[in-house]
Amino acid sequence: MEYPEDLYYSHEHTWVRVSGTRGTVGITNFAQQEMGEILYAELPNEGSPIEQGDVFGTLESSKTVAELFSPVSGEIISVNEDLEEEPSLVNDDPYGKGWLMVLELDDPAELEDLCNSVEYEDFLEKKG
Repeated sequence: MEYPEDLYYSHEHTWVRVSGTRGTVGITNFAQQEMGEILYAELPNEGSPIEQGDVFGTLESSKTVAELFSPVSGEIISVNEDLEEEPSLVNDDPYGKGWLMVLELDDPAELEDLCNSVEYEDFLEKKG
């Protein structure tokens, strides 16, 4: 399945997987395909606060540099340090080993602002 049903998706092509009060954030399969091979990931510092919609880092590919927008607010409790050595994990496994950060969620109600997998696919189709 291209867009797992257990995730919440933003129109900025990030996703969040919620487990209790924590959310793991990454980019969608659509985003990684559009970017091409990811060559470098710049991620935030652990302990930093982030607001929904704020830029939390960048991904660089041979085609472009893309800003990453947080789908939810919270405190960054972990970043994927494996991406320093192997940024292509984002391409290879965007919903697994290619995750970007983990947040302690500030406001779970923000999830209502995001799309489910069907709504995200509809958004991509309309975007064309």
